[in-house]
Amino acid sequence: MNRNTNRREFLQQMGCTAALLPFLGNLPSLGFAATAGRKQRVIFMFSPNGVVPKTFWPDAEGKDFVLKDSLKPLEPYKSRSLFLHGVCNKIKGDGDGHMRGMGCLLTGIELFPGNIQGGSDTPAGWAKGLSIDQEIGNYLQNKAATKTRFSTLEFGVNVPNRADTWTRWSYAGANQPLSPISNPYQMFNKLYDQMKDQKTMTTVLDQVKTDLKKLSANISVEDRRLLEQHTSFVNDAEKQYKAASQVKLAVPMPTFADGVKVNDDDMPRTSRMQIDLMINSFQNDFTRVATLQYTNSVGNAKMKWLGVTEGHHTLSHEPDEKQDVQDQLTKINTWYCEELAYLVKRLSETKEPGTNKSLLDNTTVVWTNELGKGNSHTRDDIPFVLVGDGLDFKMGRSLKYKKEPHNRLLMSFAHAFGHQIKSFGNPEQSAKGVLQDLT
Repeated sequence: MNRNTNRREFLQQMGCTAALLPFLGNLPSLGFAATAGRKQRVIFMFSPNGVVPKTFWPDAEGKDFVLKDSLKPLEPYKSRSLFLHGVCNKIKGDGDGHMRGMGCLLTGIELFPGNIQGGSDTPAGWAKGLSIDQEIGNYLQNKAATKTRFSTLEFGVNVPNRADTWTRWSYAGANQPLSPISNPYQMFNKLYDQMKDQKTMTTVLDQVKTDLKKLSANISVEDRRLLEQHTSFVNDAEKQYKAASQVKLAVPMPTFADGVKVNDDDMPRTSRMQIDLMINSFQNDFTRVATLQYTNSVGNAKMKWLGVTEGHHTLSHEPDEKQDVQDQLTKINTWYCEELAYLVKRLSETKEPGTNKSLLDNTTVVWTNELGKGNSHTRDDIPFVLVGDGLDFKMGRSLKYKKEPHNRLLMSFAHAFGHQIKSFGNPEQSAKGVLQDLT
């Protein structure tokens, strides 16, 4: 192949459609991997019910800090991590603390009035705007160089099978919550079933063409013209499906054991399956933006594999004086951090197709929570832990802010992709621009 040929010219020469453009950058043998540009990515990871501050936050600021128990799993990646203390969700209005913590976390804007009742607070509905993952995804989809098969992918782990403000944090727009996929088999189908069905569809189209040809001999001249239009449409569809069937994945589809269920006991297995699917989707450049949601706001999973038999949300309401409960909550948050560490490990050990870099060189994982502390329902000091080099922030630090609105951080995520938005969510909370000292 002539190495001076660009991707569009190559498609024209091969008689393929522009729909294959997103796949070509993943095929080093075609020589386009180096010209496709950096595949910059972000993952937003959620776990619920706040943290135990004394076992979570580093005491020191700057580069010389010690990881507490809840964050120990990140020790191998300390130099590639950033811990942001003092970032606060200041969005007020309708809804209880958990609802505003969840619905406003990625949107940075108030909830609509509604009929979902939480505690003694005013009822509320969905968020009034889109979330930052969708903002970034839309921005990337609007450029040919960064357009992918999926704008974003929403992964879930044990998210309840219901739709309310406690279970949704990603929004396509005002009043438009997006449902995460908690069943890894369903996520697999979303990613790969269309490709498996292409051969079947091509066979069906071949049969349709045969049938149309038979019909042509038995109709009038006028009807034959109309039939020719139908035949032309089928021929075009067949060409598209045949072209798509020739697409080669950068890496093969993953395989999984059967029988894993979406329930508390299978959470560890589901988590790893979803993470492995996410890694595979990145290798094949299906998307550049993903969310990974563990349970939900007020999530009450019983993590028996940790020796914790009481529900997470129930435990999070207990007073600080109950040291045994504080220890159990620390165990829970440490487990979530272990899953983050597994995700980071997979990113770090997986090469970008056609390069000498790893996926972690181009990806940042943002781990967060709807509350700063469970028993007080505070939305001050929301946990924001960032790992990886995808956003080009200065890593290996512990930063302490003085109650900065989290809208400023959301704006910073967009700016890191070159998306120079002037505000995000509530305009008052983002009036000072991006969060300082990140780069």
